[in-house]
Amino acid sequence: MEHVVAQQYLDSPYLINNLKFDLRIYVLLYGMNPLKIYLYEDGIARFATKEYKKAKRSNMKNMFMHLTNYSINKTSADFVQNENEDGSGEGHKKSLT
Repeated sequence: MEHVVAQQYLDSPYLINNLKFDLRIYVLLYGMNPLKIYLYEDGIARFATKEYKKAKRSNMKNMFMHLTNYSINKTSADFVQNENEDGSGEGHKKSLT
């Protein structure tokens, strides 16, 4: 079986401080009938390390602009490590609480 990813690139994404971001939240689906969903009170926000500019041929390979993956952005010269143990400070990966 071949693994594939189907997705659509958003050309005008929501931005925070001109950076692309994603939110990771954790939920537990406890039951279907009745529907019971529990939302964990914390999560994380991950940010790109380069300001977003509309995708074009000259910048499409700039992973630091278009992707929010921590494993990629931590290698950027612009990456800011969050120094607070609870993830509440400034940085490109931070807590939602």
